[in-house]
Amino acid sequence: MKILLPVDGSEHSARVARHVIRMVHGCADYQILLLNVQAPIDAPELRGHMPAREIEAMQETRGGDAMASARALLDAAGVAYEPEVALGPVAENITRIASERGCDAIVMGSRGAGALRNALMGSVTTDVIRLAEIPVTVVK
Repeated sequence: MKILLPVDGSEHSARVARHVIRMVHGCADYQILLLNVQAPIDAPELRGHMPAREIEAMQETRGGDAMASARALLDAAGVAYEPEVALGPVAENITRIASERGCDAIVMGSRGAGALRNALMGSVTTDVIRLAEIPVTVVK
């Protein structure tokens, strides 16, 4: 079983990581791909003053930071995982990477870090459910 675990650094993501830890506890045959997707930065004031490579490096650093709490939980539980940071449209990248990497399931939170996304079920979660060709488990 290969599980894609997208996280955004929120407390909700930590809850999802704890859920995945319980899922794989006692299982011998699993793989976890821990993923953070950084949305494109289109701010003209930033793009006009920083080279694209520096913006990309900044986003990769932010992605690593967003995975820190999930990584700490997985490490403490002795659960192996492969971390990855992707850049671009969030839902599209989650489903594309799940497909390309041969994942059997996506396990993600119902809400993200952004205030607007927290109103009901997050727009990213809704889009992943719509786009995914594999099962998506949504953790409240």
